[in-house]
Amino acid sequence: MKNKKAYLQIPFAWLFAIIVGAFILFLAIYGVTKLINVSQYELDTKTAKNLGVLLHPLETGFETGKTTSLTLPTETRIYNKCNLYGNFGNQIIQISQKSFNKWPEPAGKVSFQNKYIFSEEYVEGKKFYIFSKPFNFPFKVSDLIYITSSLDKYCFLDAPEDIEDEVLYLRQENFFVEDCPEDSINVCFRIGPNCDVNVNYNIGEVEKNNEKVYFEGDALMYAAVFSDKEVYECQLKRLMQRVGNLASVYKDKAVFISQTVGCHSNLNLLGLRDLANDLESSNNLVSISYIVEDIKNKNEANSECRLW
Repeated sequence: MKNKKAYLQIPFAWLFAIIVGAFILFLAIYGVTKLINVSQYELDTKTAKNLGVLLHPLETGFETGKTTSLTLPTETRIYNKCNLYGNFGNQIIQISQKSFNKWPEPAGKVSFQNKYIFSEEYVEGKKFYIFSKPFNFPFKVSDLIYITSSLDKYCFLDAPEDIEDEVLYLRQENFFVEDCPEDSINVCFRIGPNCDVNVNYNIGEVEKNNEKVYFEGDALMYAAVFSDKEVYECQLKRLMQRVGNLASVYKDKAVFISQTVGCHSNLNLLGLRDLANDLESSNNLVSISYIVEDIKNKNEANSECRLW
């Protein structure tokens, strides 16, 4: 008896149709995927632009000292970057919105010259809290903007009374000074256990993630608390670029007043300009603070020749 083997015989036309159909299906899926990715990229880029527009009132100081909340329809990461190109550097925002339970690459970079945002490298969530505070050094330099996620709870422990009062005044739902949630980020103004951020208010130092940065004044203190080191140092250099430019402007103003009114301010603005332009890191802030304090006191004392 002969053994018989069964063979699956498929006509060539059918086989060709299957291959072509599979290829067409692949192209369709690939095309839809690319379209979704392009649409997501464009949407995230547009969202970043809109965020910059929404921050404009904070940058101009209209909402200084008050908290604004931003709620987005889906889980979002706001990436905070900056560069030092040009006279004032650039604030860069990128957005990534979760899609199909995955985080796509951040969308296009949107840049602004007149904004200074302090946060971690990226903040993640659906709801974000934003507040601003003016930075004077010694004249008004800019309003600093701080962004935190509602998912991150900050507990301010043993803070100076004025800082505690300000935190309470902000009424920001993720800020606490007592009855802090267990998963809080503990910001300690005295060295103690379970501290995520240590603030040495007397010497102007913030230690976070085993890295130290330095500050002058409360505006930069908050900046150091909410930022990672790379963001903080880059934005600080941008601010010092602005200080240097403004110092030159006020020097010209002082010369004009001296020639027209005969009033001499005697402020070392050129010295401030040079120190600010040469700042390498926050370690150098203390050396600039002395000349800033001297300029501030002399400007306030000479009411007839006050420049700002």
